[in-house]
Amino acid sequence: MEVYTVTVATGTSEYSGTNNYIYLTLVGENGESERTQLDNPGLDFCRGAVDQYKVTSPSPLGSVLLVRLEKQRYWVEDNWFCQYVTVEPPDGGKVLTFPCYRWFVGDVKMEIREGTAKTLTGDSALQLLEHRRTELQERQKTYRWVTWAPGIPRCVDAETEADLPQDARFDNEKRSDFEHSLHYALLELSLKKLTIWFGKSWDDLEDFKRIFWKLKSPIAEYCMNHWKEDWFFGYQCLNGSNPRMIQRCKKLPENLPVTADMVQRSMAGRTNLNKELKAGNIYLLDYAIMDGIPSNTIKGHPQYIAAPICLLYQHPDEGLIPIAIQLEQTPGRDTPIFLPSDPPLAWLLAKMWVRHSEFQVFQLLSHLLRTHLVVEVFCVATLRQLPAVHPIYKLLAPHLRYTLEINCRGRTQLISANGIFKRVVSTGGDGLLILAQREYKVLTYRSIQPLYDFCDRGVSQLPNYFYKDHSLMLWEAIHRYNSKLVVLEDIQESPFSAGYPVSVYPVYPLNGSCVPGLPSKLSSREELCTLLAVAIFTSTAQHAATNNGQFDWCAWVPNTPCTMRQPPPTDKDAVTMDMIMATLPDVSQSCVQMAITWHLGRAQPDAIPLGRYTEDHFTEAKALEVIDRFRVELKEIEKHILTENEGLELQYLFLLPSRIENSITI
Repeated sequence: MEVYTVTVATGTSEYSGTNNYIYLTLVGENGESERTQLDNPGLDFCRGAVDQYKVTSPSPLGSVLLVRLEKQRYWVEDNWFCQYVTVEPPDGGKVLTFPCYRWFVGDVKMEIREGTAKTLTGDSALQLLEHRRTELQERQKTYRWVTWAPGIPRCVDAETEADLPQDARFDNEKRSDFEHSLHYALLELSLKKLTIWFGKSWDDLEDFKRIFWKLKSPIAEYCMNHWKEDWFFGYQCLNGSNPRMIQRCKKLPENLPVTADMVQRSMAGRTNLNKELKAGNIYLLDYAIMDGIPSNTIKGHPQYIAAPICLLYQHPDEGLIPIAIQLEQTPGRDTPIFLPSDPPLAWLLAKMWVRHSEFQVFQLLSHLLRTHLVVEVFCVATLRQLPAVHPIYKLLAPHLRYTLEINCRGRTQLISANGIFKRVVSTGGDGLLILAQREYKVLTYRSIQPLYDFCDRGVSQLPNYFYKDHSLMLWEAIHRYNSKLVVLEDIQESPFSAGYPVSVYPVYPLNGSCVPGLPSKLSSREELCTLLAVAIFTSTAQHAATNNGQFDWCAWVPNTPCTMRQPPPTDKDAVTMDMIMATLPDVSQSCVQMAITWHLGRAQPDAIPLGRYTEDHFTEAKALEVIDRFRVELKEIEKHILTENEGLELQYLFLLPSRIENSITI
């Protein structure tokens, strides 16, 4: 008889343990061991337990290829989360590790492979080839594509998060915290509304301070004190929640009839608009995508939308400042061009309208579409096309954690017909879908690669563009990391060229074709590494840049209003404080904006930072060395960012690696 020593690790999250029966069989190249019930004296498979057992075989198994685990109900159903199994052969040889990281739900049988990463060409044993085939067949039945709405990326087929398999769901702690956080925010919202309703009326900008308590942050307070200042407006174009909107202006748009004389007072000495255009110091925010978007109706009251064009100037002393704003795309008598020299309230209201458009674009396009929905495509395609033993699956798996559930919650709770956007946002209802469809038509593979994005927008030379500098450092580190793993694993055949783009292709429908530039076939390691870098960068750094600061920039509601209750002004001299207060969100809308941006933008208690992997999908020493080097590089980036921010009154720390989550979980 051959006796194998088997170690089984149970998950550490709440309810990971089980009281059900667990059986184990070792499958080797020469046969199978006895089917063994894993039962030691006392309690087995408690939360966080690492239990050891003896498994016998009537004859040597040779190389152990698979571990077969079975769970059977005992009295009541009790799910179990298995982290991994290790197997020590009778001769005391190398201990084999079999990563699992799966939930066992119901009476179920599951076979898991040894952890060495293998591509299809690396497998020769018939049992292993059959295991790959069966695993993918089951996954393709479980994770199905569906079109949630036409003209946007397809997603996982699940009406709500409850329809997802357990492996794609939040852990219990995450679920409890998420729901508690939302309830806490909504409770404070109710208290604030009660306070206002029993106080004086909502009639001055200072009144917003009456809801600006408890839920606040240092940046939000800084924003409250400086939001009217032109330099702060420009700073947010570079380092706010939508830092990829700004572009260099080489020639004034034909629909923006700004003359040099109009903006001369904003120029530095001995220069003018034409000189600064040639010098590359004029920049543009163009919200043409908002033109004609249908606006929401909230409690019977119509809301309003503008499509502003904002001209900015990189002043040698004052920094990036706005110098002209037109609130609609078509110039005319009723579409004045607002200037810093105009009456202060008129200029302030014009900037508010730009920031209102900014709220719509960053929430729905830069954040939701360009991170959440794009990454969901990678998530579903990976689960459908790659077995757990494949090196690319092992590389991507940590960066796809919780994404399916948070996206399902977003579709049902935020952007649904009765969701929060419908209740308080000017593009709620039909508008948000039309806006997303417009953006998806112009979304390109090139634009989600930061190096090309900054170059194409002509912003590489902008000073104090911390988002750009930090993004490029992280992109390069991520690209190097996955390149080393791809070379290490010697991936000859690309799973993507064999099947991945077959799944990705139909979910990037742009007039019947895929996203321009997305390779329909990967012909080199470099192309593969770039695609992987896009997936990882988008799910980590890019999401952090657009998500993590949303409360900071939106908590002071006048700085980034979620809706506008009056149309854009047509007469600069007619703007009054009463008009501004009638335009900005009301008490209820403002409270919801504060509550939801806090709920979605706060640091998650169970966050796993970039580069830290709580699940050891890779088991080879060389792969672990590559991961360690990646962590070292991230620590160096962290140190550089902290040093760069020393002494700054307004620090940019959203892309600190320690504050970037490994995946989209919120």
